Amino acid sequence: MTNEIMDAINGQLFGVWFLIGAALVFWMQAGFAMVEAGFTRAKNAGNIIMKNLMDFCIGTCVFILIGFSLLLGEDMLGLIGKPGFDIFTTYANFDWSNFVFNLVFCATTATIVSGAMAERTKFLSYCVYSAVISALIYPIEAHWIWGGGWLSQMGFHDFAGSCAIHMVGGLSALIGAKILGPRIGKFTKDKNGNITKVNAFPGHNLPLGALGVFILWLGWYGFNGAAATSVEQLGSIFVTTTISPAVATVVCMVFTWVKFGKPDVSMSLNASLAGLVAITAPCDVTDAFGAIVIGAVAGVLVVFGVWLLDYKLRVDDPVGAVAVHFMNGVWGTLATGLFATTSAPGSELNGLFYGGGFKLLGLQILGIVSVCAWTAVTITITFFLIKATIGLRVTEEEEIVGLDALEHGLTSAYAGFSMMDISNTMIMEANENSVLGQEDYEAASELQKAAAVSVQKAPDLATGMYKVVIIAKLARYDALRRAMNKVGVTGMTVTQVMGCGIQKGAGEKYRGAEVDATLLPKVKVEVIVGNIPVDNVIEAAKKSLYTGHIGDGKIFVYNVDKVIKIRTGEENLAALADVE
Repeated sequence: MTNEIMDAINGQLFGVWFLIGAALVFWMQAGFAMVEAGFTRAKNAGNIIMKNLMDFCIGTCVFILIGFSLLLGEDMLGLIGKPGFDIFTTYANFDWSNFVFNLVFCATTATIVSGAMAERTKFLSYCVYSAVISALIYPIEAHWIWGGGWLSQMGFHDFAGSCAIHMVGGLSALIGAKILGPRIGKFTKDKNGNITKVNAFPGHNLPLGALGVFILWLGWYGFNGAAATSVEQLGSIFVTTTISPAVATVVCMVFTWVKFGKPDVSMSLNASLAGLVAITAPCDVTDAFGAIVIGAVAGVLVVFGVWLLDYKLRVDDPVGAVAVHFMNGVWGTLATGLFATTSAPGSELNGLFYGGGFKLLGLQILGIVSVCAWTAVTITITFFLIKATIGLRVTEEEEIVGLDALEHGLTSAYAGFSMMDISNTMIMEANENSVLGQEDYEAASELQKAAAVSVQKAPDLATGMYKVVIIAKLARYDALRRAMNKVGVTGMTVTQVMGCGIQKGAGEKYRGAEVDATLLPKVKVEVIVGNIPVDNVIEAAKKSLYTGHIGDGKIFVYNVDKVIKIRTGEENLAALADVE
């Protein structure tokens, strides 16, 4: 009797945890929205939030109508669930918990596609293909794996969705991004149309993207752990779900540090997600060692994936969705056949590296190939039908201005802030004519000094009070400030501005691509000079700004006395007009 009571209590507790896990998975929608918005440009933030909201809401509508029954309806030949409307006809006996749980997983599949196709997809088109994924593509292949279909009957193992969710979403994203084409300015082409350079589009808000990653990581404990049936199994799942992303992130940080010279922030954030995706399928059947290896491979694989898309496949994926979800979804599914072990609580499987032979690995490969084939065919048909009817991509004007304004009538997602796109839509490249050949100011000729830091003077600088305006690189401000103090300047007005010109590039990398900003941060310093010879101020400024390159800075000198006299004359004329 005591055992029966404890079993009943445990059943109730895990029933509640099952729904809490579903709520955590729903909360992951916020994480996806933050990652995608943060990794893209500010002019499209509202559009991205709207898409992440609507893929869940539209997904819910079509999942009610057909998706749920195709997934968990009575099995028909191992291929699909029997369509039905039990949610309406037999609601009193309906499986409410399973409906909610599978719905939030379905929405995750659809939202993955959004990131890779961000910033140039029509909103209406997005709504259509999101509905197709939630109604047909995901439910049918998920039935094969979780609904009693042919793959589950054969022994294929995907505990929480590396294959059924992430690989499917990532492959759909890859195909969609390829058909859609890259964002304007992503690839530089020569006159023959050959791609000569990959340009970086830095995300406008990495803190927002990082918040999204932390939200997703939290939600993943529900994603992987909600279906656990014992405390021991749940604890083991939490361990592997923590180890894999942590190791992946560390490996990625070290790898990018070595490869690019500095640890890449956005790539490390992607690596956390890659480690989570890779451990999703085997989280219940692997041990700590397996989770470490799976995470380490994921940390390198995500960097390789971003490079492969940019430099070989020429596919523009703004957030790394393909590298994170497709490539690591495949890896996680394969890893199940390698690292499954009966030492994990509740596991009855042994992978290749634990004495289980090739049987499980072969089943995992079969599952990957069959699900990829189904997804590739159906999503390709969907995209081409959309492209031929309502169109898939926005116009060039809409893309440049931003989808917030022209798709949603939203001036800005950040009301009160001026939005300026500083990405690679217009690029001025340095060439041999921009280097002056002498980096030392004292050794430079007067011609070289004048070319590097041009000085525009008012005609008469003999006497009086002068205003000196200096435009300089942000990095030279401290040297300029010290130079002004040294010559006796006691006050300055400093303004941060943006400037465009040809300068020596820093060679910085963002996600492996060189950053080529059209508009660069500058500093404008205004000084009023009276008692100090103005030529001393000019010479000190030129010396502090000089690096031996055209565009090191500009200096403008105005006679303040003349400006005051002109202004006073204008005011007198205005006063005379009022009297008349």
